[in-house]
Amino acid sequence: MPQSLAIHFANNFQSKTTWNTLVPNKIRLTVCCNETASTLWGNEANLGENTSVGTEQATEVSSTMFPLQGAQMLQMLERSLRNSLPTSLKVYGTVCHMNQGNPFNLKALVDKWPDFNTVVIRPQEQEMKDDLDHYTNTYHIYSKDLKNCQEFLGLPEVINWKQHLQIQSSQNSLNEVIQNLAATKSFKVKVTQNLLYMTSETTKELAPSLLDVKNLSLSDGKPKAIDQETLKLSSMDPIYAALVNKFWSFGGNERSQRFIERCIRTFPNFCLLGPEGTPVSWSLMDHTGELRMAGTTLEYRAQGLVTYLIYTHTQALLKFGFPVYSHVDRKNKIMQKMSHSLNHILMPCDWNQWNCVPL
Repeated sequence: MPQSLAIHFANNFQSKTTWNTLVPNKIRLTVCCNETASTLWGNEANLGENTSVGTEQATEVSSTMFPLQGAQMLQMLERSLRNSLPTSLKVYGTVCHMNQGNPFNLKALVDKWPDFNTVVIRPQEQEMKDDLDHYTNTYHIYSKDLKNCQEFLGLPEVINWKQHLQIQSSQNSLNEVIQNLAATKSFKVKVTQNLLYMTSETTKELAPSLLDVKNLSLSDGKPKAIDQETLKLSSMDPIYAALVNKFWSFGGNERSQRFIERCIRTFPNFCLLGPEGTPVSWSLMDHTGELRMAGTTLEYRAQGLVTYLIYTHTQALLKFGFPVYSHVDRKNKIMQKMSHSLNHILMPCDWNQWNCVPL
């Protein structure tokens, strides 16, 4: 990564209020020295209410619903989920960010510990004040046992089925579980399945068996240059959340705009500013570590700007040790072509989302 880009990304980290309060100045200054994320954030993780950062022993615990408490348990969970990639990817990415500060104040629930069958990542109850806000009321799930999963998800202390909510997972087989629960819990479900990609670098590190060089682009995986005289690389200001919301296929309402604004305030992002000083293209990430929201205003399309930003964003995140992944609509052939040109690897499982509304 060029030094100027490293400094920009470091400043981008420091500009985020949530990260800024979690990371001491002395540690933040090491960003420009290209420290890995694990060294960078140290033990400053916000692990949620009623948790303790200590050296608890990983003793066998059996419970109907067991909240993971402390840094050691979450780190063990991350290592365990890594062994189940790519079907655990959505949960794995979320836990990685929980282990680096937990800026969205999430909690992890398992059916037992340490030999869990099902894990659910969800917000704290006090965060879920709006029963209609499925952007906040989001659950990320991975399970090794679908029968156990259905029983576990049916517990009211695990999922509040009385709210509008969404479930995300890279595990296709959860669809049967959720459809069964829809019948017993009386809610309707809208299912969205998109293509799931990991960068070649992340795939090589975490799931090398999925890396087939025959499927890589013949190019070097780098985007074409942009006009740096008229376009300036910068970070997104929260005041432009409405602009992102306008173009985001999952957005277009007040609740989605609040979610986008929170992501902008919390996580590093990139945008290109036009001659007027306003964003014309952008790349944002969400609380699962996914490159989730990218777009370009109409008059600046077909110039490769999103490709440039996603590449820039990806290289910065990889430098700090984060897994990098994204999803693409099955009908969006342009973004699929872009993903291939950047040597992103198509996963054998899907990006799944279930929007659930009580009847």
